[in-house]
Amino acid sequence: MELTLDTNIQYLSGVGPKRAALYKKLDIQTVRDLLYYFPRSYIDLTQPCYISDAPVWEICAVRARVIAKSSPQYIRKGLTIFKVKVADDSGSMIITFFNAKYTVDSLKYDEEYLFYGKMSGSLLKKEMHAPSIYPANLPSAFISVYPLTQGLSSKMIAGNISQAIQLLDENLPDPLPAFLRKKYQLCHLHFALKNIHLPADKESAEIARRRLIFEELLMLSLSLHSVRSDTFSQTSFVCRNIDLQPFLQQLPFQLTGAQQRAIEQVCKDLKKSTPMNRLIQGDVGCGKTMVAAAASFAAFQNGFMSAMMAPTEILAQQHFQSLSRLLSPLGMRLVLLCGSMTAKEKRDIKERISLGMVDFVIGTHALISEDVDLPNLALVITDEQHRFGVAQRTKLSEKSDHPHTLVMSATPIPRTLALMIYGDLDVSSIDELPPNRQPVKTYVISSKLKQRAYHFLKDHLDRGLQGYIVCPLVEAMENTPSNLQNAEEYADLLARGPFSSYRVGVLHGKMRPKDKERIMDAFASGEIQLLVSTTVIEVGVDVPNAVIMMIENAERFGLSQLHQLRGRVGRGVQQSYCILISDNKNPETKERLQVLHRTNDGFKVAEYDLKARGPGDFLGKRQHGLPQLKIADLSSNMDILMQAQQAACELNESTLSQSEQELLQQSIKRILNHVGEQLN
Repeated sequence: MELTLDTNIQYLSGVGPKRAALYKKLDIQTVRDLLYYFPRSYIDLTQPCYISDAPVWEICAVRARVIAKSSPQYIRKGLTIFKVKVADDSGSMIITFFNAKYTVDSLKYDEEYLFYGKMSGSLLKKEMHAPSIYPANLPSAFISVYPLTQGLSSKMIAGNISQAIQLLDENLPDPLPAFLRKKYQLCHLHFALKNIHLPADKESAEIARRRLIFEELLMLSLSLHSVRSDTFSQTSFVCRNIDLQPFLQQLPFQLTGAQQRAIEQVCKDLKKSTPMNRLIQGDVGCGKTMVAAAASFAAFQNGFMSAMMAPTEILAQQHFQSLSRLLSPLGMRLVLLCGSMTAKEKRDIKERISLGMVDFVIGTHALISEDVDLPNLALVITDEQHRFGVAQRTKLSEKSDHPHTLVMSATPIPRTLALMIYGDLDVSSIDELPPNRQPVKTYVISSKLKQRAYHFLKDHLDRGLQGYIVCPLVEAMENTPSNLQNAEEYADLLARGPFSSYRVGVLHGKMRPKDKERIMDAFASGEIQLLVSTTVIEVGVDVPNAVIMMIENAERFGLSQLHQLRGRVGRGVQQSYCILISDNKNPETKERLQVLHRTNDGFKVAEYDLKARGPGDFLGKRQHGLPQLKIADLSSNMDILMQAQQAACELNESTLSQSEQELLQQSIKRILNHVGEQLN
């Protein structure tokens, strides 16, 4: 049987059905998949050191010959120790192996090997424990190390890949046209695939890696362009008559320049015959809701309905209240639809909506229920979009025929990354805060200073202001570390102790919706002075009188999450404060928390978070629609990403030969098939 890149991997020599089943766990099914399974790192054996020069407690490579083997030592059942003495011209050392009879037996006396591992012992008596062993005459002194699954070793994978590389034709068709490779100084695909796995030297590995990163990001950009072109269908909801003056004149404040720009972009989109697909991203408190309000008013002026979906009932209720104050005086009819409403309430609201008696419906996931009919729905708004899966957002849009879509996110992400993640969306960034907003002062303290923080909080409560204390847990559980605070016990402790003369409330996600609403109403009205909560208040809660945010066990929260929580204060004219309490001694953790002390800019916080955690953790659950990248790293390959996006635009405008077009289309198709419905 003739083997090609599309051959099932089981037909490679030494693989077979059993090992092929293990490879399938790594999403490797063809020879091509195997070649695109890239090393996570390399072992560098190019400069082995002498035994006498080997640094103690560091990983290094030593070239030495075997001079002695001791008898096996049976320590206990299941543990046998083997010791081997090796030497070079500078001295000798002892290598210890555990339960490795076959390995020790295969080492030949007086033969040289490369031993790679952590050096231990002392300057005069060097030792190594269970090092990796390689022949001294390796064809490549750069050894690839692969991500593994149980049953597959790095050595097995390397052997199979070495065989697959033999199948590579020197004339392997390259999906990147020659003019593009020349412009961006990229090597040919044949060189790249060979040298990413079996590099002749470090430079060859870097040249190969850059080419493959570029290719991956380019194909992803082209795939997103392809998806986006599919969304360019016609919409029947063209808003020809837009006059925002009535809306703007009754606003109790002046919009920022950034808000005005975003509203202009949205109105321009609403006038087009293709559906708007726009992301409004901006820091907490920057006024994204005003953009949504203006858009819904524009739709209303043209006789159309709007719908807004929020991730929590608290946020949906808050949006309903604030938007009703703005839009009801303009003649718009707004309703709220949430899962916790009674069956009768829901039935009445659904009937009013279906009869066309509603201009703007605001709700939670309840909006996407089968029995919710949204006639004449022209504008779909999703708030805190990262909290919804792609399928949920799509389901709301499918309630109508190609409506305009506006998604909002208070988790700012670097613009280049936003363009990649939301490839089918235009991006508007609101990078200004409303006037008179004072930056929140943030402090990082240890629990030793907690009593001083309590006094500081009491001083503000005595002045008629309010505060939050956020805990990482709802309640104490078995095996919970004793230093972790939980909201229920902590609230009780404060109410009976240091805050016994104040009105303390508690709020968490396990409470019934009605109880949560009651507590939030009591806090918003000032009836509750101090609210002890979990991260249920992270999104959207707006109480301008709350000026102190204290966060216990701050190291347990992500940086963007802490920034979101901090955004719950600083919403009025009073100076506000965020106090992060942590006893964690880890230098990286301490530095991470200090970022919040240094800046209030959500985009800068996001940049740091992205670099520190990488895009996988930064973006949270895989709901952003990106496929798993095989080699590119969006946190450190931004320069290549920008070049790849530029190249994608150039290719879309270029005249390619038929064969070049076919190769590109095949690569794009492979990405789309691999991702399936993940892409937006």
